[in-house]
Amino acid sequence: MEKPTDQTAILMNRLQEREREQTLIMSICSALSKALTKEEFDHVISSVLKDEFSFDDFILASADENETEYHIFYQFLQKNSKSKNLTIKDGFFDLCMDSADTVVFDLNTLNGKKIPEPINLPNNKGFKNGIGICLPYIKGNRNVLFLFFKNAKTFSRESNRIIRGIAMQLSITVRNIILTQEYESKIDVLSKSKINPPEENKEPIIKNEGFHGIVGNSDAMQNVYELISQVASSQSTVLISGETGTGKELVASAIHNLSLVSNKKMVKVNCASIPENLIESELFGHEKGSFTGALETRIGKFEQAENSTIFLDEIGEMPLELQGKLLRVLQEKEIERIGGKNTIKVNVRVIAATNRLLEKEVAEGRFRSDLYYRLNVFPIPLPPLRDRAEDIVVLGNFFLEKHSNKINKKIKGFSKKVLNSMTANAWPGNVRELENMVERSILFAKDETIKEMSFPEIFKTESTASENEFYIKTLQEIEREHILKVVKKCNGRISGPQGAAVLLDLPGTTLISKMQKLGIKKKHF
Repeated sequence: MEKPTDQTAILMNRLQEREREQTLIMSICSALSKALTKEEFDHVISSVLKDEFSFDDFILASADENETEYHIFYQFLQKNSKSKNLTIKDGFFDLCMDSADTVVFDLNTLNGKKIPEPINLPNNKGFKNGIGICLPYIKGNRNVLFLFFKNAKTFSRESNRIIRGIAMQLSITVRNIILTQEYESKIDVLSKSKINPPEENKEPIIKNEGFHGIVGNSDAMQNVYELISQVASSQSTVLISGETGTGKELVASAIHNLSLVSNKKMVKVNCASIPENLIESELFGHEKGSFTGALETRIGKFEQAENSTIFLDEIGEMPLELQGKLLRVLQEKEIERIGGKNTIKVNVRVIAATNRLLEKEVAEGRFRSDLYYRLNVFPIPLPPLRDRAEDIVVLGNFFLEKHSNKINKKIKGFSKKVLNSMTANAWPGNVRELENMVERSILFAKDETIKEMSFPEIFKTESTASENEFYIKTLQEIEREHILKVVKKCNGRISGPQGAAVLLDLPGTTLISKMQKLGIKKKHF
């Protein structure tokens, strides 16, 4: 009778271990997805991967798909050393060139193949063990990771699973950093030659008329404008995240309008507004007679967006069974119409948006992890309006002018009382709610100044002379303040026995991921 109980316990332990691994993989991938510079990449390697894999050196070699040599993209022990090239022609990298998936191999059992310099480190640095990882191929780059250890321990099965889980995101992060470097290099060359850069490459100077339709002068929005400018000219997939009403569609339009295909129409799809039984036909089309009611051939949204941009709004609402087909489009750049026999190649740039926390959706099994990684090539998180309070008055005046002209009613401005109340309000509906409130106030206004604005009772806050009497804080804000307080108490140390993670009873990687989501940066502590 003991055996079933023992087997159940073993099974439960294995399930718990796998759940821990998946959480760790998600946390690491989230941290890597936010790294756009080598400095940020080094921070993730030093503070997250070093703790997890306990390596003594970490070398990442990269090659453009059209190059004949790999070069050292990053080395943990020699971060500032000059990049060295490694030849592809000698056969060492054949294994990686021939595979599109992750391949893990032991450097100590290479059947006589010579490890190219400067990767041949075990002989001269006292390392006893080395692992090579061919990262998955992505368009534009091939990457190989090398981990070296001074002890003779073997690479565990758990470590093998984790490295495979983060391998795709590692490749994507390297590509993002390379694209960022190329962008900054072009701007530098243009600046030195005193040539005005194209409009999409200029440092955004934001006035009240906005940045390509987006209004706001705050530091938080300046960061968003910079991200838009960085990614617009590329073909990279973009994932825009933020609460409802933060302007995700405006950001998608700005990216398209600054892209190389701005002369073509961007195709928009709201995944939440289409019935589940029709969304596949809407996206991919169908052939005549493929199902009851299919009286003629329908061209789907992806075909309509050929050589242009498709915007998939509310991507978190997409049915699970359809997510696999979307993944194929992103990977293979081809679709099949419902009832069709042939595959159709498509050249479409995908921008997706969601107000859901996709990491949580993945963890709870409602969103495919492989699709999430494919979408999250270039993430753009949008701040809620309460985190950019300095923009509220600017937005209020913008909407006042817009709707006054539309309604043909002469309104000159807001009273001081209304401006104070607007600034103090929490705005759970963000910019969309603010616009609706301004339009409503114009309709009710009896003279040239808006002297009253009626806020929903549940969100109402009183404006007083005290700077501390603002709106009720959200759980996210309370969590941010608490984490920041603990990190300051630990003098900025995150991991280790004296780190904030111990006091908060969290894994170091989870804490770092939380800090990044909450916008906590080193300068804050």
